[in-house]
Amino acid sequence: MSRFVLAGIDGSAESTAAAQWAADEAVRRGHALRLVHAWTWEDDEHADPGQPARVRALTERMLAEAAQQVRAAHPGLEVHTGLLPGHEPTASLLAAAAGSELLAVGSLGLGGFEGLLVGSVGLNMAARCDVPVVLVRAARARQSGARDDAEVVVGIDARDPAEEVVDFAFRAAAARGTVLRAVHGWTPPAGWGYGGWTAPQIDTEQFRVVETELLSQVLNPWRTKYPDVAVVEDSRIAAGAGAVVDASANAALVVVGRHRRRHHLGLRLGPVAHAVIHHAQAPVAVVPHD
Repeated sequence: MSRFVLAGIDGSAESTAAAQWAADEAVRRGHALRLVHAWTWEDDEHADPGQPARVRALTERMLAEAAQQVRAAHPGLEVHTGLLPGHEPTASLLAAAAGSELLAVGSLGLGGFEGLLVGSVGLNMAARCDVPVVLVRAARARQSGARDDAEVVVGIDARDPAEEVVDFAFRAAAARGTVLRAVHGWTPPAGWGYGGWTAPQIDTEQFRVVETELLSQVLNPWRTKYPDVAVVEDSRIAAGAGAVVDASANAALVVVGRHRRRHHLGLRLGPVAHAVIHHAQAPVAVVPHD
């Protein structure tokens, strides 16, 4: 198989939404779709010969039904399915995602089979995967997909922009033929006093002009690279995560970045990405960058 979009599914409503989102994205990109489930029972076969076979049959049927649904929605789409053996779903998904363009996963809930916990798999993948990870919630995916005017929203630190994140957002907007809203949240420095002397009042408008110009400078090269993408520059007084979450109310997709991990201890997702994943009103793409 050549280039493909990967979706991890477990039978939950969230993973079904992730599979549907991934199918739409595969069509936009002209790629194949691969649906996988991290099966953790293989090594128990000798201890309980009946249970692994039963679970495997259920998971194979779940994958087949998911593939049938996306093929019905996208008749020309190349769809593959696979079980990922191993004791740890996150490790299996990380290995499977290595060759993909991106990974889509459900972001909340229990799996469709009793006892198969999704838990924090989505957060782990977003924090550790080397390719972009899109976290999809069923209700929010339906809401964002129903609006014709939905934007792609990207959070940008105008003082330290990440090229991988900005490029992903522009490509996503171009593929959808929609507006890209570039959000830069900032806060003016607080006044302070010492020994009876108080600093002059901060000129907020002056800082607004500076921050807006910084955002424009970041975006100008990308406007040239993607001339067909309409861009809204949204520089506002707000914490970074709060600004992006507020802008997500009319979003088809929200894009944030996180630094690539240099070691394997802890999630290291970053406070902005973590907050946006939990509170954004649309699917969230977490893009790793250096």
